[in-house]
Amino acid sequence: MSHEASVSHEEIVRLPKVVLHDHLDGGLRAATLLELADAVGHPLPARDPEALATWYVTAAASGSLEQYLETFDHTLAVMQSAAHLRRIASEAVLDLAADGVVYAEQRYAPELHQAGGLGLQEVVDAVGQGLAQGADLAASTGRRIQVHQVLTAMRTSDRGRDVAELALANRRRGVVGFDIAGPEAGFPPSRHKAALRMLRRAAFPFTVHAGEGDGVGSIAEALALGAVRLGHGTRIMDDISLGEPSEGDPLGVDGAVLGDLAHWVRDQQVPLEICPTSNLHTHLAPSIAAHPVTALARLGFAVTINTDNRLMSRTSMSQELTLLVDDAGWSLDDLRDVALTAAWNGFIHHDERQELVDEQILPGYAGQQNGRHSA
Repeated sequence: MSHEASVSHEEIVRLPKVVLHDHLDGGLRAATLLELADAVGHPLPARDPEALATWYVTAAASGSLEQYLETFDHTLAVMQSAAHLRRIASEAVLDLAADGVVYAEQRYAPELHQAGGLGLQEVVDAVGQGLAQGADLAASTGRRIQVHQVLTAMRTSDRGRDVAELALANRRRGVVGFDIAGPEAGFPPSRHKAALRMLRRAAFPFTVHAGEGDGVGSIAEALALGAVRLGHGTRIMDDISLGEPSEGDPLGVDGAVLGDLAHWVRDQQVPLEICPTSNLHTHLAPSIAAHPVTALARLGFAVTINTDNRLMSRTSMSQELTLLVDDAGWSLDDLRDVALTAAWNGFIHHDERQELVDEQILPGYAGQQNGRHSA
């Protein structure tokens, strides 16, 4: 990336950020999880917040995507009542706002929160109330943030149509998008083809987890079914051959050869919801320095940076961006570019995106640049 002075973590915390891929059930505070688990009688693998947070990141980094997903058993166990959902959603907003996030989409699967007897609409209502409460509390401390819901259907279930109908019923009540998640291999998104067709006909946007646990075939299928963003999408690199590295081009991007699918994703500027630390934990990349996100950004793909699961990966948006600066040589301009890409590709309407860019993203980065020049 560019060679301007490095950006400090303190500067990054102050920057306005946009997160498009953040799971509600993957972002609980460890202390809250302990408290709520005691309340419902659910045993946890550790008994204090620090030990529990350490267990999570160790377990999440232990192997495959499937093993990573097993860590959600504990968080989901405490997310089966309206009161708990409201609290967790509110705290998620407060934590994101404290980290400088100004726009966020919280995704979750309503079908996974019905063990306590909640109906699907009751789940959406409780989460919506919590998000609104968190935004109001953040505003009272001077932190402006807007957070919307993305409803997820699980690949392994047959509830896709139910969740799609739920999303459409709430499209003017805080639900801005739809998602398909869960183990990719063996569970193609075409299992939910009818639900996706219904969403396309209703002009309702959706993203699909693809190119994380499976290869470029999963990306091609997600796009063929109408996905307008790709959840992760990291393995689009499997359709790209980089050139020989050189001193001026250490990644070999100048000599890169793109396959047809990679060309399409870049030509159409399909947003990639890339989650660097999570990708390390699921063994998609050996390190942040070697993560394909930098090459993809240099090649002109529509890259966004995301947290995925803040508890499991013990991360935040500021942490993700700091790692890219420290380990992959990203600059302030690079951070601004991915923030703008994310802002322009949120599932809100165009005029709302314009307002987000004009009133928060651009002024925030301009202020940081001016502060650096005057220092």
